[in-house]
Amino acid sequence: MTTATTALLGVRHHGPGSARAVRAALDRYEPGIVLIEGPPEADAVVGLAADEGMRPPVALLAHAVDDPSRAGFWPFAEFSPEWTAIRWALAREVPVSFIDLPAAHSLAARDGEDGPQGAQEDVRVDPLAVLAETAGFDDPERWWEDAVEHRGSEADPLGAFEALGEAMGALREAYGDGGHPEDAVREAHMRLRIRQAGREHERVAVVCGAWHVPALAGKATATSDRALLRGLPRVKVEITWVPWTHRRLSRSSGYGAGIASPGWYRHLFTAPDRPVTRWMTKVAGLLREEDLPVSSAHVIEAVRLADTLAAMRGRPLAGLSETTDAVRAVMCDGSDIPLALIRDRLVVGDVLGEVPDGAPAVPLARDLAREQRRLRLKGEAAEREVELDLRKDTDAGRSRLLHRLRLLGIGWGELIPSRSGTGTFRETWRLRWEPELAVQVAEAGIWGTTVRSAATAKAEDAAVGATALAEVTGLAERCLLADLPDALPTVMRVLADRAALDADVAHLAAALPALVRAVRYGDVRGTDSAALEEVARGLAERVCIGLPPACGSLDADAAAEMRGHVRAVHQAVGLLRDDELGERWAAVLRGLAERDGSVPGVLRGSATRLLVDGGRIEGEEAERLMGLALSSGTAPQDAAGWVEGFLSGGGMLLVHDERLLGLVDGWLSSVPGSAFDDVLPLLRRTFAEFEPGVRRTLGELVRRGKTAEAGDAAGFGAGLDAARADAVLPTVRLLLGGLGGERGWHD
Repeated sequence: MTTATTALLGVRHHGPGSARAVRAALDRYEPGIVLIEGPPEADAVVGLAADEGMRPPVALLAHAVDDPSRAGFWPFAEFSPEWTAIRWALAREVPVSFIDLPAAHSLAARDGEDGPQGAQEDVRVDPLAVLAETAGFDDPERWWEDAVEHRGSEADPLGAFEALGEAMGALREAYGDGGHPEDAVREAHMRLRIRQAGREHERVAVVCGAWHVPALAGKATATSDRALLRGLPRVKVEITWVPWTHRRLSRSSGYGAGIASPGWYRHLFTAPDRPVTRWMTKVAGLLREEDLPVSSAHVIEAVRLADTLAAMRGRPLAGLSETTDAVRAVMCDGSDIPLALIRDRLVVGDVLGEVPDGAPAVPLARDLAREQRRLRLKGEAAEREVELDLRKDTDAGRSRLLHRLRLLGIGWGELIPSRSGTGTFRETWRLRWEPELAVQVAEAGIWGTTVRSAATAKAEDAAVGATALAEVTGLAERCLLADLPDALPTVMRVLADRAALDADVAHLAAALPALVRAVRYGDVRGTDSAALEEVARGLAERVCIGLPPACGSLDADAAAEMRGHVRAVHQAVGLLRDDELGERWAAVLRGLAERDGSVPGVLRGSATRLLVDGGRIEGEEAERLMGLALSSGTAPQDAAGWVEGFLSGGGMLLVHDERLLGLVDGWLSSVPGSAFDDVLPLLRRTFAEFEPGVRRTLGELVRRGKTAEAGDAAGFGAGLDAARADAVLPTVRLLLGGLGGERGWHD
C-alpha cells in the first residue's frame, strides 16, 4: 500500500516469502529511510546487526533496570522480513529506525510475572486463519505456502503488498482491533514516527505486521494520536541483542508470533534452487547419521512422490506436508518414529544464534561469557549431557560454574545421576541454553558483577532468609559444591543458631543428610569442612537422643515420613565413619525394633531390616523379631506395616533365608478374611517394589513349598548338589584370572 511518500510493507513475522518480497520492494522503491516495527530504544544497537559476529536467530532484549523480570524479546530470524530490511538498510547506509511503542511504556504496564514479550500473548484473531478459511483452506500454514511462499512476488512486490493490505483492511473492518485493544496505542505511536520521517525524507518504507497496515494508512490526526499516548506509565529500560533459537521461534514454544516450522522456512529462504530436492538430501543425511539405510534412490523417489502429491492436491509446489508424506512412505517405511527426529532436528531445528562481543551486556553476563570461554563450555540450543571428572582441573571448574549458576537461579544445567558410576568424583549434567537465560542473568546481576561474587552474595542472603534447618544444610552443601568459601562463615553461623534452637527431630533428621554429603564432597574437592563435620556430628547425636520418643503414636502418613528420615539418617551416619556414633545409632535402631505396639510396625520393621543389612543382628534374632511382629496377637494392619518396613530394602533377603520366607508365608496364610482386604494394599505396594526376577523367584519358592516335605517348608533343596556346583568352576576361574588350582577350587 503506497502513498505519495510512504510504502507500507505489511508482512508476516518470520515469513521467508515476505522477506524476499521486502528485499525486492526496497530494491525497487529505494527509500531514504526504513522504519521497522519494534522498540525505538533499539535504535542505539541496530548498527550491530551489520557486525560479522551477528548471526541470526537473535533477539532484542529490553528489561526494566529496577526489575529485570519485566522484560521483552523481539526475535529475528535470517528469514524474518524485518531482519532483511535492517540488513538492506545498513548495507546501503540508509537510516533505519524502530517505531513501535517504546519498551519504557510497554514494560511499565506489566506486573513482572508475564515473562518475555510473546510468551503469554493471546492471539484472539488469527488473520491468516481467517484468510485461509475464506480461500477454502483448513490449514493457515498450507494456504500461506501456496499464496506467498511458493508463488513468489519479486516481479511486482509493491503490488503484492497492496493486495495484502486490502485484505487486512477488510479484516479490520470486520473484526476491529481483533481483541487487542493495546494495538491502538502502538499504532498511534507508529503513525507519529511515520509522519516525522515523512517530513525529513522523500521516500519512507515501513516494515510492519500486515495487521497494522490499515491503521497506519488511516486518517487519524496527530492530535488524536498524541492524546492516546498522554500519561502512559514509564520505566527506565536497557536493551541489547541476545542469541535466540529456532526452537523458541516455534509456535509450540508459546511465542505468540511464532511459526510452526522455522527450520523448513529457513531452508525455503536460503535454498538457491530446487528446494524440495535439497530438503530431501538433508533428510537423507540426517537419517544416515542415525544409521538408517537411505540411498540416493530413496531421495530420487521421495522427490518424485512429493511432486506427484503436490500436483494431485493442486499445489504450485510441494510443501512441508507433501515432503513429510513422501519421506514417511519412501525413507521411513511408513513409520512415524523417524519423522519425530526429522521434525525435531530439521523442521524445527536447534540453531542457536550468536551476537558480537561488542553488544551491551550487564557485567555478570560478560563474566559468564569469559568463564564459558575459559572452560570451553559453550552454550548450545541442543540438549546434551556432559560427564565431568572432578579430578581434572577443567572439569572441576565446569562443575563449580554450573553449581554457582544453579545457586543464582540460572537454569543452564541440570544435575542428573551419572551413568558411569556413583562416586563423588563424577558428575553428569544435562545442558541446554535457552534464550530466557539472558533474562535470568540480568536478574542475577543485582547480586554481583562476577559469577562467584554474585553466587556468594545470593547464598548469604538465602541463609539469613531460610525458614527451615534443612534449607540451611542444603545451602551449605551447595556452597561446597560451588566452591564459595566466602559464603560459608555466614551459612555456618546461621546453621549453628538454627540447629541449637530447633528441637524437632524430624527437622534435624531432614537436615543431617545434606550436611553429611557436604562433608563428604569437601573431602573429595579438597575443601576444609571440619566445621561442617562438627555440626553434623552434633546433629546426629541429637537425633539419637530424640528419635525414640518421636516415633511413638504416629499415624500412617507421619510414620511413612519418619521411616524416610530414619533411612536417610542411617546412610548419613555410615558416611561419617565414626565408630562410637555408629554403635550409638545401632542401639537406637535396636530399641525401635524391640518396642511394643506404640511404635508403628513400619518403623519397627524398617529398623530391623537396617540392623540385618548392617550385620548388627543375626538371622535367628531377625527371625525372633519377625515372629513377634507377625504373631497372632498383632493386629493384621500393624503386622502388614512391619512387613512393608522390613522388606522396603528389597526382597532378596527372603530368597536366601527360607525361615523368614516361611514366617511371612505362614502369617499371610493366617490373616483372617475379614482383615485381608485391609492389609492387601500394603502388601501389594511392598511386593511391587521388588525386581521382577525377585518376584518370580519368590513365587516359585512359595509354589514349590506347598508340595515340599516338612523339612523344606520354604521350598529349598535338602542339601548342596556338588555336581551342579562343580559345573560353574571353569567359568569362575576364567573370571578371576585362573587363581588357584583344581584342589584349591574344590576346597
